[in-house]
Amino acid sequence: MFTSFTRVFKFAINDFGRNKGISIATTFILVVAIMLATGLFFFQGAANYLTSQIRDKIDITAYFLDGTSEEDILAAKDKIIGMSPDIRSIEYVSRDQAFAVFSEKHQDNAVLQRALEEVGDNPFLPSLNITTNGDPAQYEEISNALETSDFSNLIYKVDYTQKKDTIEKVYAITSNINRYGLLAGVILIILSILVVFNTVKLAIDSSKEEISTMRIVGASDWFVRGPFIMEGIIYGLLAFIVCILLTAVSAYLFSSKIAIVMPGFSLYGYFLTNLWIFVLIQLLFGVGVGVVSSFIVVKKYLDI
Repeated sequence: MFTSFTRVFKFAINDFGRNKGISIATTFILVVAIMLATGLFFFQGAANYLTSQIRDKIDITAYFLDGTSEEDILAAKDKIIGMSPDIRSIEYVSRDQAFAVFSEKHQDNAVLQRALEEVGDNPFLPSLNITTNGDPAQYEEISNALETSDFSNLIYKVDYTQKKDTIEKVYAITSNINRYGLLAGVILIILSILVVFNTVKLAIDSSKEEISTMRIVGASDWFVRGPFIMEGIIYGLLAFIVCILLTAVSAYLFSSKIAIVMPGFSLYGYFLTNLWIFVLIQLLFGVGVGVVSSFIVVKKYLDI
């Protein structure tokens, strides 16, 4: 068994070296296919980060009547938390905090600043900003619960109605980013696999005379198929080595540029955090596509 394996391995190495041009081309095509799969994983990570950042900025606000004590509002906050397991956070904003935030945000707007001066008193109401983990339906559910709660007499208004269209549009956009991005990535990967398959087929077609000779002398199917499957493994391993190095370098070089567009997201940090996932994706994809392609192509000659 070990002797047969050694012969198969030597035959694969010799065939790989004899057809250097085709071997390099096959490995290159595999590199492109693996990098597409890797790019899809990067895209998914960036899309998840982007959608989470967008959704973090979505909330509904319950404004309380002027004069409502902080103790009553905080008591209402505790009750709201128990309304739904989908509530992620509730932030209490006092009248003074709301005034300070508004003033700082619009400090360069002379018209608004003058309007505040004319009003004289703080026109803002204390509020609770509520964020959920889920879809727009959860915001509607919480809004309805607030309006029928035992502290609804303290609430001036809940702004869900004004924000409803915006919330639904944002969730639709973020959902489509994930859905269509994944679909486009899968299509590209399928196309690349087909290209790899045809490239491997070209490499094996160049050895069809050797296959015919082995069949004539009575070699077993395993012995005929073995060298080419081993070549597929070699293609995959070489492509994996190139890809993991290329991925690391690219993630490091482009990390600062991506951070400009997406502050807080580190491409290189994402790569390091998910290093073993990248290794598994690239190794299994490269070796898997190489082996499966070789197996299918050689089977055609065995069936003749």
